[in-house]
Amino acid sequence: MDNNLKRSIILENYSNPFNKGLIDDPNYEKVNMNNESCIDNIDIMINIDNNTIKDIRFDGEACAISTSATSIMLKELIGKNIKDALYIIEQYENMIEERKYDDAVLGEAIVYNEIYKQPNRKKCALLPANGIKKILKNYVI
Repeated sequence: MDNNLKRSIILENYSNPFNKGLIDDPNYEKVNMNNESCIDNIDIMINIDNNTIKDIRFDGEACAISTSATSIMLKELIGKNIKDALYIIEQYENMIEERKYDDAVLGEAIVYNEIYKQPNRKKCALLPANGIKKILKNYVI
C-alpha cells in the first residue's frame, strides 16, 4: 500500500471515526485507556453476545494515530468471535512491535505497518488494541 493511500485512510478515520460516541447500555463492558505521555484518553465499550463481538464504541480525546487506530480496529473486530478477534489483535501487535505477523487478517490496520519508524507513536497505535484485549481476555476459557 502506498504512503498516500495510508495517509488518506488514517486521516479519514481520524476526521470521521467509526462508532465514536458512548451509549448508556448495561450490555456493554467498558474500559478506560490512556497514555501517560500524551493526551490520549479514551473509553471503549464492547457488547459481546454468544462469544461474538456485536458492537464496539469509543469516545474521548486522542491524537490522530490513536483515534484512527481505534476507528479501524473497531471496524475490523465487530462481528468476529472472541478467538478470531484476539488473533487479529495479536497480529496487529506483532506488526507494531516488528515481529512476524499475518498481514492477511489486518484489513485497513495494515496502514500502521511502518509505525515502528516512529517509536514514540507505537503506544498511540496500540492503545485501542490493549483496551479491547483487556475486555476480551475476560471471555477466554
